[in-house]
Amino acid sequence: MEISFEISKGIAWIKLNRPEVYNAFNRSMALQMQAALDEASQHEAVRVVVITGNGKAFSAGQDLGEAVAPDGPGLERILSEHYNPIIKKISALEKPVIALVNGVAAGAGANIALACDIVLAHEQASFIQAFSKIGLIPDSGGTYLLPRLIGSQKALALMMTGDKVSAAEAERMNMIFKAVPTDSYETFTTDFVTQIASMPTKALALTKKAVQLSWFQSLDEQLDTELTLQVEAGKTEDFSEGVSAFLEKRKPNFSGK
Repeated sequence: MEISFEISKGIAWIKLNRPEVYNAFNRSMALQMQAALDEASQHEAVRVVVITGNGKAFSAGQDLGEAVAPDGPGLERILSEHYNPIIKKISALEKPVIALVNGVAAGAGANIALACDIVLAHEQASFIQAFSKIGLIPDSGGTYLLPRLIGSQKALALMMTGDKVSAAEAERMNMIFKAVPTDSYETFTTDFVTQIASMPTKALALTKKAVQLSWFQSLDEQLDTELTLQVEAGKTEDFSEGVSAFLEKRKPNFSGK
């Protein structure tokens, strides 16, 4: 299987699993990832979704051999049937989605990581908008996501040059949440994901929705959105548990409901 999928302790682990080609995507892998995202979305036990890579890389992006093969799917199908659905599913997923970037993330691989709600990267990982190197434009949401994260000028420069960005530099320019040192990577990322999974994840999903809508709304519209989503959050079991725990001066036991 090109995608490894496992649910453990409320965490759906989606692992890109073509290490022999640095987890480059082919059609089978892209469709398997879509299926994994769908299962994580629908499974009630899943509180948080994690995407990472097997081996030395997160993902080298598109398998170019497939892209140029005479009998291959071609660029139009690769975008419309492979990557666009993946990005849309990550964005629409009503649970926190965390990317653990364990190595190089290039091309579509970089933009799949950036589409996630939170990105943690190994200090030796790197991000490359590699498209210009082969005469293409950034896809998989790159032209939407990167300018919003780091600003238009920096984004354009990285897209045009295709320069490699280290994890530490990506953190400094607000491309990612945190670059994690090698000696603490496994412990830190496991603890972080476990912490998010133990939180009121319905409220976290509503927070994600509110932030997404904020890009397109006026302040008045956003205040109305906050009102609507706050009322929805107030109807959850986790809100009742959180208030009870506060009043009883104890640690809350959230269920994600």
